[in-house]
Amino acid sequence: MKTSTADRTLHVFEGFSEIGRPATLSELARYLKIPVSSCSGLLNTLEQRGYLHAVEPRSTYYPTNRLLQVARGIADHDPLTSRISPLLEKLRDETGETVVLAKRRDDKVLFLDVVESRSNIRYVAHVGETRLLHASSLGKALLSVMPDAERTRVLQQLVFRRLTAKTLRTPKALETSIKIDRRRGCYVNFGESVPDLYAIARPLIVDGKTYAIAVIGPGKRIEDNQKRLFVALEKACKAAPDSVPRSRA
Repeated sequence: MKTSTADRTLHVFEGFSEIGRPATLSELARYLKIPVSSCSGLLNTLEQRGYLHAVEPRSTYYPTNRLLQVARGIADHDPLTSRISPLLEKLRDETGETVVLAKRRDDKVLFLDVVESRSNIRYVAHVGETRLLHASSLGKALLSVMPDAERTRVLQQLVFRRLTAKTLRTPKALETSIKIDRRRGCYVNFGESVPDLYAIARPLIVDGKTYAIAVIGPGKRIEDNQKRLFVALEKACKAAPDSVPRSRA
């Protein structure tokens, strides 16, 4: 169950990120869609804890670096990304494309780490975002390592929402796609979620838990380089610490 106060607190910082400048009490109240009095109490608490500070005029606020410091402390001790992030950065440099680490969360794929391409034209995403399991290369990779009975059960429960003309719409179609991709060792999404967005993914087992890594970018660039990307992605997964990539014939 979503906690209202926690949700609003996170929404405050997301609001500042979206607005991109100091904001007034009334602006933030409108953004949060809550009464000014409720917003004022929330901002006062964050100010007293050192997460916000008031700038001129007095009713205008902006975050301090405290949240950044806390986030860095957390990230520095993350048992997964501290080991995997260097591998993702190397894969980004080798492929020139955005690289994403993800795990399954119910019927969605949750982005745990994102290393963006340095290209001017690139796929842009953020940690914490989700994508539909059935319309994602990461989703296919995650589903591929499930026991057959469990995967069948999950597929039967999915809502196959159409995102593009290429979106897979049935459990049978998705199962067939997974079987085809398993034979080539990589799982693809060629325009199934966004028309000109292509992705190639592989599953990754770290400390007995299932994750997936994808290389994502503009369709033409991915398609023209897919063989090279397959090799780079396979190499990266095999180099991951304490991991056992799985691929069943």
